Order: sequence, then C-alpha cells, then structure tokens
Amino acid sequence: MLRSLDAAAVGRWATACVDLLDKLHADIDEINVYPVPDSDTGSNLLQTMRSALDQLRGTRPAGVGEALSALAKGALSGARGNSGVILSQLLRGCAEELGDERHVTGPRWSAALDRAAELATGAVAEPAEGTILSVLHAAAGAARGVGELDAVAERAARSAGEALERTPEQLPVLAEAGVVDAGGRGLVAVFDAFDAVVSGRTDIGSDWLGPERRLRMPGVRPIEQPKPPESRSYEVMYLLEDVRDGELATLRTALTGIGDCVTVAGDGAGRHAIHVHCDDIGAAIEAGIDAGRPRQIAVTPLVELRPAARFGYDRAVLVVVRTEELAELVRAEGAAAFVAGGDEFDPAHAVQAIRDTSAAHVVVLAADEELSSVATGAAQRAEAGGQDVVIVPCASPVQGLAALAVHDLQRRANEDVVAMAEAAAATRYGELRIAESEALTWVGRCGPGDVLGLVDGEVMLVEGGPAGPESLATSACAVVERMLTADGELVTVLLGAESASTAELVEVLRDYLRDEHPEVDLVCYQGAGQEALVLLGVE
Repeated sequence: MLRSLDAAAVGRWATACVDLLDKLHADIDEINVYPVPDSDTGSNLLQTMRSALDQLRGTRPAGVGEALSALAKGALSGARGNSGVILSQLLRGCAEELGDERHVTGPRWSAALDRAAELATGAVAEPAEGTILSVLHAAAGAARGVGELDAVAERAARSAGEALERTPEQLPVLAEAGVVDAGGRGLVAVFDAFDAVVSGRTDIGSDWLGPERRLRMPGVRPIEQPKPPESRSYEVMYLLEDVRDGELATLRTALTGIGDCVTVAGDGAGRHAIHVHCDDIGAAIEAGIDAGRPRQIAVTPLVELRPAARFGYDRAVLVVVRTEELAELVRAEGAAAFVAGGDEFDPAHAVQAIRDTSAAHVVVLAADEELSSVATGAAQRAEAGGQDVVIVPCASPVQGLAALAVHDLQRRANEDVVAMAEAAAATRYGELRIAESEALTWVGRCGPGDVLGLVDGEVMLVEGGPAGPESLATSACAVVERMLTADGELVTVLLGAESASTAELVEVLRDYLRDEHPEVDLVCYQGAGQEALVLLGVE
C-alpha cells in the first residue's frame, strides 16, 4: 500500500488505465448513446490514454507533477472525441496543481482532483448533468478532506461508481436506453485503476476489473441502431496553435453558434484541443483559422452517409472562381468550375452548379471570402435537395488551387476534405494592387498610383508610384520574401488583366528565387482578375 505517490506509481497507473480500458472499451462503446449514439466513447478513451502513456514513456520525470504533465500533453495531442478531451483536462488539472512536487500524499491528491474537475468543466461550453463530468465531480468531492492516500483513492473510486449509477436519473436519454453514461463508465475505470495501484494489487492488467457492481453496468441492454437523422452531422477535431490574444472566447462562441458538444481544452503550453459536432465542416475549421493555426484536423461522420441512388457520381469538387482563365485551369485538373463573374451574381446559379455535378457528395472550394459566404448559402439550398455539401474556406484563389492539388479520389471522402482544408490553410497568400486614393496603412501612408504589397490580407509594403515593370517586380520579390519567412517550397503566381506590364515581373521573380531560394519552385498562370495586378501564394 502506498503512503505517497511518486513518478513510478503514476506510470503504473497510466499502464493500468490502458489495460482496463482495453478490456472494457467494446462494452463502453455498446452503451454509447449520449450526446450521439456513435459507439466510440470507449475506443476514444482508450486511444487518448494510450497517447498519454506513449508520451510519458518518452520522458524521465523527476516527480509526480512532471509525470502527470507528460501524460496531459500526450492525452491532449492524441485526444479522441469529447470524452478524450475531458480526460486530457483531468490529467492537466492534476499536473497544474502538483507542479514540480516529487511525492504526493492524500491531501495533495485530493486538491489535484478538485483542480481537475474545475478545468474539465471549464473546457466544456455547455456542461450537462449525468455525464463524465458528474462522475468526476463526485469523485473529487468525496476525496475532499480525506487524509491518507489509500483512503482518498478508495473514496474517489467508490463515489465515482455511485455517481455512474445515478446518471440514468439525470439524463433521460440514458434512462430510455437503459444504460449508464459511457464516458462516466470509462472514468470509473480510471479511478478504479488508481485505487488498485495505491492499494497494491498486482493483477491490474489481467483479471482485475474493479468491484463486481461496477463491472456489470446497471441497466445495460442491447441498443438498436438509430435511424440516420435528417441533419448530416460531423465531429470536427483539431489542435490549435499560435492562438492570438483573446481569440479563444471568440472561437468558443463561434463554435457554439454552428454546432454543439463544443470543447476547448488547453495543455497549459499554448496548444488547445478543439472539438465540435456540427453540419458545416468548413465553418468549424475557418473559426479555428481565425483564432490561430489548426493542425491534425480530423473529421468523422456521426452517421453513415450513403450516396443517394439518383446521383450519377459519389463525389465531386466544385471550384467557384471569378475568371474564365481560372475556370479552365480548374477543369484541366478534373474538377467542376463555376465562374461567379462580377461582385454581384444570383446565388441560384451557384446552387445549380452544385446540382449540375450530379454527385451525392460535393466539396466546394470558393476562391475568396466573399464567394465562400455565397457558397455557404448555396450549399444549404443544395442540401435540401439531398446532396451532402462541404465548404472548404479559401481567402484567395491560390489557396483554392493548393487545396485542389491535393484532392485524391483514392482517399476516403472525409480524409480528402481534411487534406484539402489543411492545404488551403497552410498556403500563405499575397497580392499586388495599385492604390486608388490616399490612405493610411500598417506600414505608412500611400497615395494614388502607389504599389501596395499585401500578405494575408494586410498591407505590408508601399512602393512609390507610378507603377512600372521595375517597381512591380521589386514589390513582388519583397512580398514573396516576407511569405517565405515561414518556409515554403512552391510559389504560385496568378497574373491579372494587365499582363503586359507584369510579364517582366515573372522573369525577375524567377531569377530572384533561383539566387536566394533555389529550393523553391515557381509556377505562373493567368486569372487574377481585374482588381489585383498579381496574386501570390506560398505553400
């Protein structure tokens, strides 16, 4: 029996959690009815805990706090589903409370559980009774004020099991199905494993599965497969880095507006795991782009979607552009194209373009932010006709081309959408424009006729006018150099209507890259449109 916890004991606990969840995950999946009956809660908890253990095994922690911190980072990085994100916050809360402590006694572990419950609840936008959070709060509350570590462990595990049995009384959907909460059941296993490690049981990974009343989940009965809901919903998850100040609250609000089961959980070191159930994949990813840098994007359908028999194709990609030159380029790549034309056009034409693909599942790449907005409305109308439409947001045509370049029909549909969204988000975009009037920019004042260099929508360069081949070429090189500070291997140039005045620009830019960045390739096309002289992309 342990009187205090050390790093080695934390490692044995993590191993016991993985072993127990491995034995139980199929049973937990079977009772998964809340918030959606997608039968993966047990598997999600197991994969999250495995990721946590892998991270711990790659470190040499000096004490309990460092061991828990490694577990928390691994859990957040590999979190699966809402329950996995909450588990990562349990580990992070314990790690934050214990800091660099090497040995931990009962009262300190009790305090760690209180912090864990606080962080886990704070990560969930709309906490509900009768869930994994109810089980966590019950365990933390029961452990409060208890002295010895073994008593804390036993009290927390017992109270977690009792709270689990009450979950059908708190959530009607559980009572109707005759099951306890799946996430709560997984958390009971986590507390049971801790109790076993502290009490000295040696058969944790073999036959020991906790007290009998917690092994046999009260009220369990087989669940009929649910009928697919009318709304085609997805689980969207990603890690968010480089979060701008104050943007997390805005992100949480945005995600709550487009979906539910919203969780925003951090690791304390600048990374956040984002989780949402929604119908609009593009909007969920775009909200993350507005807040920081999304990576490890994962999209999972909450119901199985099958192509309707009346559609001639399973999948298609439609690119919404403003010029016929870009449309021809898109069609040459095997995708459908819709030319929006001027600033104003009838959205009904976009709806018809989606329908004309004759595909059950359509990915729409809109070449700029305004077209993305219009495409979203068109997608909603097309979905009313039975098509499944996903918008991949793009701020510039170069992002749309980057997304199209990674499109692969050999991949699963959801994986293909993720690949295109990641390619678009990773492509920096710039442009050269001629100032029409005097204005104050981020880099100083500009006057009519000056050359403006923009990166990611912000003016980063002002070159005195009047614009000529030399000033345009100089500006293009400066803008590309700014974009290449974040690395890149391909520069894409889209020339505008005044191609005669920009022909020299391409040669100068090619020479510049050959001298300064020989590892970077250059491709050039027509089709920037009327407003910009040149559009630039770096991927």
